[in-house]
Amino acid sequence: MPHVCALPDDSLFDLDPAIGALAPRLADPDPAIRRVAVLQLADLEDEAGVPLLLQRLQTDPAGTVRAEAARTLASWELEEVVPALAAALADPSRDVAEAAAQGLSELKNPASGAALLPWISHDDPFVRAAAWRGLRELRYAAGFDAAMAALSDAAAPVRREAVTVLGWLKRSEALPALAQVAASDADTEVRRAAAGALGLAADPCARDALLPALRDSAWQVREEAAQTLGKLKFPEAVRPLIEALEDPYWQVRLQAARALGKLRDRSALVPLTAQLAHPISNLRKEAALSLGSLQDAAALPALTAAANDADPEVRKAVRIALAQIGHPHGDA
Repeated sequence: MPHVCALPDDSLFDLDPAIGALAPRLADPDPAIRRVAVLQLADLEDEAGVPLLLQRLQTDPAGTVRAEAARTLASWELEEVVPALAAALADPSRDVAEAAAQGLSELKNPASGAALLPWISHDDPFVRAAAWRGLRELRYAAGFDAAMAALSDAAAPVRREAVTVLGWLKRSEALPALAQVAASDADTEVRRAAAGALGLAADPCARDALLPALRDSAWQVREEAAQTLGKLKFPEAVRPLIEALEDPYWQVRLQAARALGKLRDRSALVPLTAQLAHPISNLRKEAALSLGSLQDAAALPALTAAANDADPEVRKAVRIALAQIGHPHGDA
């Protein structure tokens, strides 16, 4: 005899009529029918259906149904939903675990942090990383010490998420540890995340870590360091950023050009002008905008020559730059 999935203890007669009509399908022996019923329950957008969804997530024998329930439950940040999604991070089906992780990454209520914090110590690094990712945008202050400790986690994805959490918490006492991670972590993505997290404060500790990061062996780290230096606007970064305009990766050059525009140091005028001839149009566009930010009339000849660039976005950037400098044909 086919297995029939049991319904919650609540009587169907106590459910809203539309939900009650779906409840028998949620107990159907066919997992495809149960999954469609979960989708239809999601379409109702009725919180009264949450107990049925929780039951599918926690007890349904089919991973496809559990995953659909996890995706649907992510719409409700309720006291009973967050722990259930956290527990689903350890589901044997990776599809279910990833659906739960995605839902937890969209949490908004800081009170949800208490339900996630126990999972940062789970044996599975995927679970630990997902729990940290859920805590990230909550700015859950109680997780600070644990995030600092997680910078030494054996799993790179966990370290990366812990770095990001510290960046969102914006506590300057984390800067020395983040600087150390940016300089020495073995994983490129962890170093990149640390270079970004150092932007939490314009502190000399951040400056002293970011300038060497412009010479990191991985271009992704160099790109992030250039972007963060532009955000923090350290005057000492002008010369290293000018040097970064010669980086072999155009992505690094672009962020260096953008950062130099924010720093508005006129010593960058000639190096930025040279980027107007680069074959990558995005870089030409950024160089033009940064030249406009310098507001130096010495840039006018190069910008005027670039007004006929083949890329319309570059031409638009040139017009904006000319207007910033006060050229009569700017932004026309």
